[in-house]
Amino acid sequence: MSDFNEFDQQGSVPNRDTGSIISHAFEMYKGVILYALVVSILFFIGDLIIQAVSKYNMWGSFRDFRDLNGDYSNYSWNRPGLSLYYTFFGILGIFLSPLYVGLIYITNKFNTKVHIEFSDLFIGYRQNLGNILLYSLLTNIILWISLAMCIIPVFFVFPLFLIGYPILLFENLSAVDALSKTYHIAKENYGVFLGSAILGGLISIAGFLLCCVGIIFTIPFISIVMYSAYCAYQGKPRQITYK
Repeated sequence: MSDFNEFDQQGSVPNRDTGSIISHAFEMYKGVILYALVVSILFFIGDLIIQAVSKYNMWGSFRDFRDLNGDYSNYSWNRPGLSLYYTFFGILGIFLSPLYVGLIYITNKFNTKVHIEFSDLFIGYRQNLGNILLYSLLTNIILWISLAMCIIPVFFVFPLFLIGYPILLFENLSAVDALSKTYHIAKENYGVFLGSAILGGLISIAGFLLCCVGIIFTIPFISIVMYSAYCAYQGKPRQITYK
């Protein structure tokens, strides 16, 4: 059981523009990068297990893309284990979503100068778990449908869900209410949310583009962008404490 207590007046809040939100996220990320690394490692361990079960080498497929020299029309998507891999990958993303919530919680603690404990990373498995999993399932379905529509639509749909996880954590809403609230806030401020989501996403995959191993350090950055965007439009969240 949790209590929501007003926290001290410490902590920063970005302005309501893309540059300020990304800058704020950078400052927060520098303080929680070790916890972000733990999230990435757990994610990649799960991914390796999925590759072993599905017998599909996801990382090896990137070499195949490189060998096509930009002509992807000859790439075969009907490969053994591919559909099984993506099915399990989607399930993995859903069950690890409370870790992204935990990283957001830790980021808020860092921002408000509150002592951080390693167990804080798992608050999503103790606080509002059912709604976090349901929200992740619903948004994954929507995003996968968008991805199937020539890929491009996903870039315009994702910003609508940018602050859903912080809403679930700090406001303890249901999955449907969180979907509705993030949608309406993002719709009214779509330009800023679109810019923040695209820049945050590009930075998150930058580690892969620069050095494959580097993505372990950068991929959780988008979760911090979610927190910074939430602060910009909803104010500093209340600190969550457990009895």
